[in-house]
Amino acid sequence: MTKSDFTRRTVLNRRSFLTLAGASLALTGAGRFTMTTAQAGSGFSLTVLHINDMHSRVDEISRFNTNCSPADAEEANCFGGAARLATAIRERRAALEDAGVPSITLDAGDQSQGTLYYTTYGGRAEVQMMNAIGFDAMTLGNHEFNRGPESLARMLDLAEFPIVSGNVKVAAGAPLDGKIADHLILERGGERIGILGVTTPDTVFLSSPGDDVSFEDDIAHLTEAVARLKSDGVDKILVLSHVGYVRDRQIAAQVDGISAIIGGHSHTLMSNSMDGAVAYADLVESPSGRPVPIMQAFAFSRFLGEVGLEFGEDGAVISASGDTILLDASFEPAEDIEALIAPLRGPIEELTRRPVAELAAEIDGSRETCRAMECEMGNTVADAMLAEVAHQGIRVALANGGGLRASMGAGTVTLGDVLTVLPFQNTLFTLEVTGETLLAALEHGVNGVEEGAGRFPQVGGLRFRLDLSVAPNEGRVSGVEVHGADGWEPLDMDATYGLVTNNFMAGGGDGYAMLREGGMNGYDTAIDLAEVLARYLSDNEPFAPELDGRILQ
Repeated sequence: MTKSDFTRRTVLNRRSFLTLAGASLALTGAGRFTMTTAQAGSGFSLTVLHINDMHSRVDEISRFNTNCSPADAEEANCFGGAARLATAIRERRAALEDAGVPSITLDAGDQSQGTLYYTTYGGRAEVQMMNAIGFDAMTLGNHEFNRGPESLARMLDLAEFPIVSGNVKVAAGAPLDGKIADHLILERGGERIGILGVTTPDTVFLSSPGDDVSFEDDIAHLTEAVARLKSDGVDKILVLSHVGYVRDRQIAAQVDGISAIIGGHSHTLMSNSMDGAVAYADLVESPSGRPVPIMQAFAFSRFLGEVGLEFGEDGAVISASGDTILLDASFEPAEDIEALIAPLRGPIEELTRRPVAELAAEIDGSRETCRAMECEMGNTVADAMLAEVAHQGIRVALANGGGLRASMGAGTVTLGDVLTVLPFQNTLFTLEVTGETLLAALEHGVNGVEEGAGRFPQVGGLRFRLDLSVAPNEGRVSGVEVHGADGWEPLDMDATYGLVTNNFMAGGGDGYAMLREGGMNGYDTAIDLAEVLARYLSDNEPFAPELDGRILQ
């Protein structure tokens, strides 16, 4: 199923549900949705401003969600960043206050991991930005645990806002003990709003939470927690979730009493004005038949979500209106936030000069080789990707030769050298594909050799024969084998394989539409490929590359 098919199905499902629920839906100016029901209202309205999966984008970003170049900045083609986000939130809060509408500002997790700000400061720079902007609450994402509980504890110690994630259970006396709330109750306009948070239980194998942290099933926790809040007289209940869009829909359908869900983790683009986006908001029928709005605002600080909620007497949302707001050049970066960021950049520049590893020999990453044949840098990067996810049992790596931008000389390699090879801030992305999809990807990758196309596939855990005397799309690839526990095995067209690639290719970049459309259980780790390569070289120094016949010609 393609993304457009998924979007159409979601919209159709939503319209069908609204008919059943007795609600009406309309799109108003600038793509904002409005939803109303016939239920009597309580007279209380609340606007929620929300972000998720910022992934350390302290500086503004390009259209590719990477660092914005001076040229793009000059042409006003930059987005997001902490300073621009601050402006947008402050402007919206001021407008709402002038209109007499209460508001809260929420973060659905994964501030951590993605740029050198996290590498350098371990999440403390991101929290500093959040403090200055003024968030009311945050839930934990899985990447908050990337450096272990001690590092996360230091990050949370700086937060001037509460952290809520009730399904995260911490042993007594552990570093995170007492730092994560089971629930919050915020007061706005004389009303009490309950905030429940959940973090994906997959954090156990996606990150490094340690032995003293465990994760309760999210639906089981929310079922109990909602009942507990209602018994205390709190019926306006928002779930701040970092479990992903699909799971949010399951939560809304199975846990009664939730007013709305503010989500993250899946980087779901929700918008009523952008092509290919899931409609904002998605509405799911609860067990008692009331509509539960689900909101998410993509990732990387590109959007700010805004939804206005009107509540019924039983805490149900009876009216809602909103959309995501693109944080483009129309939002001037806040000067006070820029002043906070400026001194943080110096150590980052110093970090790029830091030695990473010793190379026993040059690693060839030239355009001429990596876009036409097996190359040393391609093997090295593919093997680094596999090493990063070895504990997940993933067997195959796929990288695009055009993503490799330089060679490395023998001797000392710095982080700056690694960033020169992998400058795009592409992230490690895991998914499952059939053998048929994998073969289609290889065929696509080798069909542009004559033009020096960047899609040429560099591989790990896999080998194949390439015959360039065969015309493109006529079967240039043959003899594909995957390395398993018992050695090399022929590719099985019907089998499912774990694949690690980069987010660019997984999203269909370089024409790899078969990965976007045929990939299953995709997950963006948000770990920069440059970080993955640096770690691999360091773990294997003095490193010497090799060609081992992965692509036979």
